[in-house]
Amino acid sequence: MAADDRFFFDRYGLAPADLERYLGEALSDGGDYADLYFEHTASTSLLVDESLVKSALEGISMGCGIRVLAGEQTGYAYTDDLAPEKILKAARTAARIASGPASVSSVGLSSLQPSSDLYPVAAPSTDRALGDRLALVRRADVGARAYDPRIAQVQVNYADQSRHVLLAGSDGRIVTDFQPLVRLSVYVIAQENDKLRSGTYGGGGRVGLEFFEGEQSPEKFAQEAARQAVVQLDARDAPAGEMEVVLGPGWPGILLHEAIGHGLEADFNRKGISAFSGRMGQQVASKLCTVVDDGTIPSRRGSLNVDDEGEPTRKNVLIENGTLVGYLQDKISAEQMKATRTGNGRRESYEHIPMPRMTNTYMLAGQDDPEEIVRSVRHGLYAVHFGGGQVDITSGKFVFTASEAYLIEDGRITAPVRGATLIGDGPTVLTNVTAVGNDLELDPGIGTCGKDGQSVPVGVGIPTIKISRLTVGGTATRGLQSFT
Repeated sequence: MAADDRFFFDRYGLAPADLERYLGEALSDGGDYADLYFEHTASTSLLVDESLVKSALEGISMGCGIRVLAGEQTGYAYTDDLAPEKILKAARTAARIASGPASVSSVGLSSLQPSSDLYPVAAPSTDRALGDRLALVRRADVGARAYDPRIAQVQVNYADQSRHVLLAGSDGRIVTDFQPLVRLSVYVIAQENDKLRSGTYGGGGRVGLEFFEGEQSPEKFAQEAARQAVVQLDARDAPAGEMEVVLGPGWPGILLHEAIGHGLEADFNRKGISAFSGRMGQQVASKLCTVVDDGTIPSRRGSLNVDDEGEPTRKNVLIENGTLVGYLQDKISAEQMKATRTGNGRRESYEHIPMPRMTNTYMLAGQDDPEEIVRSVRHGLYAVHFGGGQVDITSGKFVFTASEAYLIEDGRITAPVRGATLIGDGPTVLTNVTAVGNDLELDPGIGTCGKDGQSVPVGVGIPTIKISRLTVGGTATRGLQSFT
């Protein structure tokens, strides 16, 4: 056994023989496959509000999730007590839930190391003094308040975790991984007379605290959040109607993630409930669009050496030159759809069953000059940042709020607007893409995706793109007259 493996086994008080025993119990009522997911996570969260430390929490969680597959049935049970009798009880529970006619035995276990180390962090943030992390939060608070005297309120959140996982399957594989994660985010309110406007920004990834000592400093995040809030103080009411919309690079990729990415997750498609179901090989977007999901980008928030089923992550092309060429697969969906696993089986923690999820989802850069894209628009909207939104997976219909947007008038970006919402459906939006910029950017590293009650860290990205027709909801009374 390698020294690294010994470290993981010692952390959980395990020996290889114990894993064989637990897997055997999981398969005792029949089953095609069983796996064990051991997790040990140390985490920290800090909140500074009104320049006061409102909360500072540190914690450790540890447990084991056991899954049994029998045909299309899945049994899952977990325990936060790693005493052998508790794990055996969870194994028996999962076995009974998924009991079936099949009966296999686990094969001899052997250790597999991830083929790459995407986040070689020498000193995890959770090992650093709490004062070091609190200093980052205070720097962000000071930086935001110094930006403009109209900054009335600042809230800074910091969160980190160091997760050690060990996965063992009845197919004989043992995989271990260490997964660091850190995030700093700033929320700001600017006030002028009776007007209150907000801005938010932040960053992070699978990095150590040294990440914040370079260009991605707390001051940079704070100033960007403050800038957004101050700009909105002079914003007009957004126009309403169907118009050309230009999405800026980077964070607007959240629209791609929500409106298209979820619809390409294999569980929705094997059930036939996605707007993209049954459309493999068909043209679903403009030929300018190539969309990928890539879990192998070093240090990115959505990246993983292996997914939460022990499968190496990879770069998966989903839409190539407008043609649908792939779905995001976990073990169950890949077997039922007779497809290849893509390294997208993810779970929030040992308490949750894995399912197909995105990692870092983005559109590849095109050939167009971003400035020329804007100049090509006579009357339209330029959206830079997004807030909340809603998506219907079955139809692909979405409603997104643009937290920072501007008018485009005669090819120039002019006045900021507030209250703009983008309304449409994923497949139609992609079909209406008429220009793709050469300026691909990824988000700064704060994204979290929710699905079926589970949250996982993700990344998004997009170059500047032009959508020829998209409905904008706004409150300006003369919007339709100006934008026709």
